[in-house]
Amino acid sequence: MNATPLLELSGVTVHLAAGSGAHAPKALLDGIDLTLAPGEALGLVGESGSGKSMTVRAVTRLLPPGAQLAGTVRFDGRDVGTMDAHALRGYRDGGVGVIFQDPRAHINPTRRVGAFLTEALVRNRGVGRKEAEARAVTALADVGIDDPARRLRQYPHELSGGMLQRALIASVLLTEPRLVLADEPTTALDVTIQAEVVGILDRLRRERGLGMVFITHDLDLALAICGRVAVMYAGRIVELRSARELHTLAVHPYTRGLLGSRPSIDERAKRLNAIKGRPVSAFEAGDGCAFAERCDHVRPVCRQARPQLEPVRGGLVRCHRAMEIDVQETKA
Repeated sequence: MNATPLLELSGVTVHLAAGSGAHAPKALLDGIDLTLAPGEALGLVGESGSGKSMTVRAVTRLLPPGAQLAGTVRFDGRDVGTMDAHALRGYRDGGVGVIFQDPRAHINPTRRVGAFLTEALVRNRGVGRKEAEARAVTALADVGIDDPARRLRQYPHELSGGMLQRALIASVLLTEPRLVLADEPTTALDVTIQAEVVGILDRLRRERGLGMVFITHDLDLALAICGRVAVMYAGRIVELRSARELHTLAVHPYTRGLLGSRPSIDERAKRLNAIKGRPVSAFEAGDGCAFAERCDHVRPVCRQARPQLEPVRGGLVRCHRAMEIDVQETKA
């Protein structure tokens, strides 16, 4: 087994300039620590603004203009932050691939699907056009698109949303990455197509031994295909544990709130449970726990000091009262 993690984030923090004047930079991510082994699937879940997509941007060094990155991102032991332009191009071209949530926003509508799929192979890798098209046909077939040779000649508007998302997945796989960052790849699809796309991603990950970071708002989706799940809130990881144990061993009040807000197919309810209050961004969080204003277990210490990630129930939890909550739950 390879002892070196495929991906390692250590103290990753991102600040964005708040404009002219004396305004302090706004925090977008705050001290992210994560590791990903080759072939592993890791889920990132949380409400909008929790920092999931910004984590992907930090991994790929595609941060907004003016953003300042602190901490370290390592890919296969190499520091991504110190890569020169040539090394960074190779990292993005063959080391890591990103699957975005809206394929129509990332595929040029004026070019045929074949041109989109083969461009990186022809321009960046020197592959002949016929060979590149043959590889593209194989890639489309691998993601479940019928008559792939004909699809190469079509324009994006001639493909359904599900087919276009599969084409986007195929474009990423054509570069033979070792790490795939899937940023809510099923958001714009209906439920049936979602299941098919997720099944394709999971199958290809297992067959090719890819590391995958799967970002989603759908907790059940993450639990279905990921070995571990990191729950994010206000730019921080508040709980990290195996997907198998998250259902029964979750400790952080935010994680429990997410689990409790899911609809059930076994019970009929007039209204879904909801976490009170509104989500906050990292730059809105004070010195204490960012979740304090929404938490039913809050105490004065929660507003005064920032909790650290600590081992609880076989996972990591960022909560001052984690052990008390754990004991209370066990007695109950």
